[in-house]
Amino acid sequence: MSKLSAIDKAQILLETVPWLRQYSGKRVVIKYGGNAMVDEDLKRAFAQDILFLHAWGVHPIVVHGGGPQINEMLRRVSLTAPFSNGLRVTTPEVMEIVRMVLQGKVQREIVSLLNADSVAAVGLSGEDARLLTARRRTKDATGKIIDIGQVGDVVEVNAAPIDDLISTGRIPVISTVAVDVDSPSDVLNVNADSAAAAIAVAANAAKLIMLTDVAGVYRNYPDPDSLIQRMGPQDVRELLPTVDSGMIPKLQGALDAIEAGVPRIHIIDGRQPHSMLLEIFTDEGAGTMIYGDEDTTLKRRTQ
Repeated sequence: MSKLSAIDKAQILLETVPWLRQYSGKRVVIKYGGNAMVDEDLKRAFAQDILFLHAWGVHPIVVHGGGPQINEMLRRVSLTAPFSNGLRVTTPEVMEIVRMVLQGKVQREIVSLLNADSVAAVGLSGEDARLLTARRRTKDATGKIIDIGQVGDVVEVNAAPIDDLISTGRIPVISTVAVDVDSPSDVLNVNADSAAAAIAVAANAAKLIMLTDVAGVYRNYPDPDSLIQRMGPQDVRELLPTVDSGMIPKLQGALDAIEAGVPRIHIIDGRQPHSMLLEIFTDEGAGTMIYGDEDTTLKRRTQ
């Protein structure tokens, strides 16, 4: 920015005005995870983006994962937790670590980072006020019976705690541990991408942004020329069987959210500083946008 002329800086500001006007007063759910959570520069950039949105009247709702941090703690205590179709196999011992890391370490770090220059961020667990309830997953996508432990699929989101915080000018920061709907004294590990999609629906969000460790959705990963800029629901359905396991929860969550009425989903590169602002406030955008209609004649950015 220091190398830009005053005219260039003015042009950038002018380009943001329509987007600021459109999203002021609206809710945007941001799923935060991957390398953006472990690189110090990226963490600071993420906090700056969230506080920028909040300062201009947008209502950010942060939903976070914690895979790298959970992996590190599991390594330290000599526990293994392999993945099955993108979901972590979660024994009771692993669940104890997941709960501790997400709520006691990762969430506290995010809240502290945001509140270094603000007093707006408040941490919530899916357990708080039964914000998230889930049911154990017992079948895979093909209907085969599986046992991956204390892993659940969200069955209900109680948006009241989110509404309460937003009404008082706060930024909710949500960790994705859910109450077991069939055994309320137990908790379940819920995939953060899936939880963010469910929360976006319940909170009536205008956008769901998923930060990931790739530039977006690829038709033939990792061929850079196969990066997809725009997708409709049918495109997602056709691509789902072909993507790697880590992208499955993101695309399935995006499809669920779109079908439930969230207007736009964005899967963007969390390794790029300020990619969130590039996506929301510039004409060019960033990553892959999934839209809720079949009109492929629309320009790259229409909403």
